Amino acid sequence: MIIAFITIVVLTSATVGVPAIWLLQNQLDRQAWAQVEQGQRATISLYTSQTKEVLSLAILTAQRPTLQELLEQNDIAALTNYLVTLQHSAGIDKILICDSNDQLVATTDPKIPTSVCHTWKTGIYQYDPSIPQVCLTAHQSIENSAGYLGEAFVCKSLDDEFTIQLRDETGLEHILWIEEVPVSTSFSGGVSSLESIQSHTIFLDKQEFHRFLEIRGSSYYATYIPLDENGLKAEVVLDVKDIVSTRSRLAGILLVSILAISLMGSTLGVLLARRISRPLIQLAQSAESFSLGDLESPVKTDTRLREIVQVAKTLESARVDLLATMISLENERDWSEHLLASIVEGITTLDEKGLITFFSHGAERVTGWKREDVMGHLVDDIFKIAGANNPFSSVLSSVLGERQKIDVLLADGQTASLAITGARFTRSSEKETEIALVFRDISEEEAIHRLVGQFLANVAHEFRTPLSALNASIELLLDQAPDMSPAELKELYTSLHLSVLGLHTLVDNLLESANIEARRFRVSPRNSDLGNIIAEAAQTMQPLLAKYEQRLTIEMPVDIPIVRADPRRMIQVLINLLSNASRYGPPGEEIILRATAEMQYAHVAVIDQGPGIPQATRDNLFRRFLFPHADDAVSQAGAGLGLSVVKAIITAHGGQVGVDDQPGGGSIFWFTLPIAKESA
Repeated sequence: MIIAFITIVVLTSATVGVPAIWLLQNQLDRQAWAQVEQGQRATISLYTSQTKEVLSLAILTAQRPTLQELLEQNDIAALTNYLVTLQHSAGIDKILICDSNDQLVATTDPKIPTSVCHTWKTGIYQYDPSIPQVCLTAHQSIENSAGYLGEAFVCKSLDDEFTIQLRDETGLEHILWIEEVPVSTSFSGGVSSLESIQSHTIFLDKQEFHRFLEIRGSSYYATYIPLDENGLKAEVVLDVKDIVSTRSRLAGILLVSILAISLMGSTLGVLLARRISRPLIQLAQSAESFSLGDLESPVKTDTRLREIVQVAKTLESARVDLLATMISLENERDWSEHLLASIVEGITTLDEKGLITFFSHGAERVTGWKREDVMGHLVDDIFKIAGANNPFSSVLSSVLGERQKIDVLLADGQTASLAITGARFTRSSEKETEIALVFRDISEEEAIHRLVGQFLANVAHEFRTPLSALNASIELLLDQAPDMSPAELKELYTSLHLSVLGLHTLVDNLLESANIEARRFRVSPRNSDLGNIIAEAAQTMQPLLAKYEQRLTIEMPVDIPIVRADPRRMIQVLINLLSNASRYGPPGEEIILRATAEMQYAHVAVIDQGPGIPQATRDNLFRRFLFPHADDAVSQAGAGLGLSVVKAIITAHGGQVGVDDQPGGGSIFWFTLPIAKESA
């Protein structure tokens, strides 16, 4: 009875639904073909417009006075260069110049045959089977006061770029054929994507040829547009994937409707048999819930049959045991996941084919890759060795059992140095061997090693230079002092003073940097005369400035306020800034030291005429081991500590430090100091 009822319902639903679906599909087809025909008309208009544009370009080319002059002078080399320039500026693919005897004179394409002058007069579409390529051409006579000089030919290639332009303007795909051979297309992949094309003729009339295409598994409606009598034709193609999808959805809706109605009929039949099979159904539902993972719901039956009650008790006992086992496994799993998530190092596992089977949270943090993006992918696709062509899998054997440092590319394209170790293991339930990799990002450690090495080299160089000068000056004094004039002795004494000053400044910066790093850095601010501080710093730096013939101009008001400062530290700040201004500024130029009072702060600036500070380096300019001018050879002078010490001293005083551009070139290094309250 139930089967008969369901059969009647299914037949009734099909009788009503199938005609409705057929009508809707027919309407969709008509709309699709209307869109194809509209695209055909638009394409014809675009080809006509393109032909006119090429003809206009040919006319403009033939009328250019320079071209006529070069052709009349028979200067072929200059004419060829002029045509190349004209080709790029006008957006033309090829330009040919033929003389009055139809002989090729000059061209932008050296591969073009000499017979082209006669051939290209026969039609506007030219086909080169060796490429293959179709060219839309036009020609115009070149004439001047002397008479007829020849012909100018221009060509626009009807290549993939052209068909893509047609697709963008019409909304339909485009294929250019000649003798059933595709020449260009707007489909991705070019004409090679049309190798597996399958065509089915729909209908044939006097003017149009419609057909149904299957290209790379997708369905299309298409129509031809003949362009000439030699088999050249354009075809507009409409993707009917949505129509096919709609048909499938309609069929699915009909099927779902029939199934829904059948389910309603089945429910009526089931209700009739429920009184008989209810206990068995309950047991079946309980067993099904077990398979779906529901172990919380107890097994219940509404029956007094002893056999079914016994089966129910057995199922309930099995449920309790399974629930206990599942809870234990989930606890173990959660503990393992939390343990792996807490590990900073990255962990990943690979199967025998090199596919990634596990990717920890630490691996995500180190590499930047998301777990869902790498699971199941080859390790060579994710871990790529920087600066090498060999795949990552080629170095796996070297990391098994020992630590290796490998530079790899991260997800964002940056390079990182990873310390990687690996080991082989086998899961208890499987026989295949896998590889576990543990890796850690040591890029910062490597950078610190390089930075410390550079710093030590610079410090050694900074010590060696003044020490060499000291040694040379002392040797001269020991050997030749009695024979030297006062001027020569003064020059040696100045050199000794400058060397000692350089060593003193370097040692001060090294000591202050060490104190800053050890958190022992302190200042002792007191009410101090800023003018005296500036004067002492200027006096200390005067020999160095005199050596390079640099002029120090001090600009400050007469009533310069009293500041809260540690004089010794502030003299060190000014010496560092003036040393940098002298080092990076050209000899013979002026250095300005300017002090002003602004509100509750005194503002001090050192202005040089140097090359200026690149914008990209300003954010890190006052950090240790960095140099102001990253692209300048002189930037490697110094230990890279001076500006970091300046910032630490000024910050400890409660002031600010910065750098600005000097109009006309150079830099302005400035800092502020709080004015003493009694002075304010």
